[in-house]
Amino acid sequence: MQVDWQGVYPAVTTQFKEDFSIDHHANGEMLDRLINEGVHGIVVCGTVGENCSLSSAEKRAVLKHAIEVADGRVPVISGVAETTTAAAVAYARDAEALGISGLMVMPGMVYRSTEREAIYHYQTIARATQLPVMIYNNPVSYGVDLSVEGMASLVDEQNIVAVKESTEDTRRISELYTAFGDRFIVFSGVDDVALESLMLGATGWISGLTNVFPKESVAIYNLAMQGKFEQARELWRWFLPLLRLDTVPTLVQCIKLAEQLAGRGSERVRAPRLPLQGAERAHVEKIYNQAIATRPKVE
Repeated sequence: MQVDWQGVYPAVTTQFKEDFSIDHHANGEMLDRLINEGVHGIVVCGTVGENCSLSSAEKRAVLKHAIEVADGRVPVISGVAETTTAAAVAYARDAEALGISGLMVMPGMVYRSTEREAIYHYQTIARATQLPVMIYNNPVSYGVDLSVEGMASLVDEQNIVAVKESTEDTRRISELYTAFGDRFIVFSGVDDVALESLMLGATGWISGLTNVFPKESVAIYNLAMQGKFEQARELWRWFLPLLRLDTVPTLVQCIKLAEQLAGRGSERVRAPRLPLQGAERAHVEKIYNQAIATRPKVE
């Protein structure tokens, strides 16, 4: 399915059974529910999907199942998070053969790349596939920032079409548009600056907390696109305490716990991640309960 690169794309979790094998049935229910609630696309095997905790075969099984569940209703994008460029190329080719709509490519995992090395990684993957590619620029998590000057090196890679901008500095969005016009589509990749990013010209939002509150996420996007910023701000201020859970090292556990509280999934994570305890757990529960108690009505 062709990607139109706009809207709200939840970066979905990967659900596990009690023995920590993949729960494809729960994954399918979760994906179907999100699609029915109006999200514009799905991102599987991203950070929130615990990509690096899955085996090679499991990643491909998750991908195949997600494509089947979506059944052409929305595009399905896959994260590419491998330890070597060669492994990333192999994954990209397999994803293309399975029928994925596009790729969200992270820099090489484990080894902290220089910008030059990250550019080589992105170029090599893009040249190995016909799929549209979104660069995932997240210097906070992955230690390398693909600068505006670095993006200039990717202008001639025709299938690198978008960037998930996660620097946490919304000035970068304007800098990208100033430097390249509409050459690259820009998505917001940090939940708690998504509204600001949309106001500055981002056309989409890849979100973690959309897994828990999809209707509210889509409503914020629609209001922003309609220029109804006063209404968007009101909803945003309600949502912001939850959205901040996307910006902490335990974001996967936070999001999965919130999913469980909402009856939308399980908090099970694969070690070395462990479920939240003590004050961290109480904090998520408090924020979630406050959100439910004050939840605005969304059409």
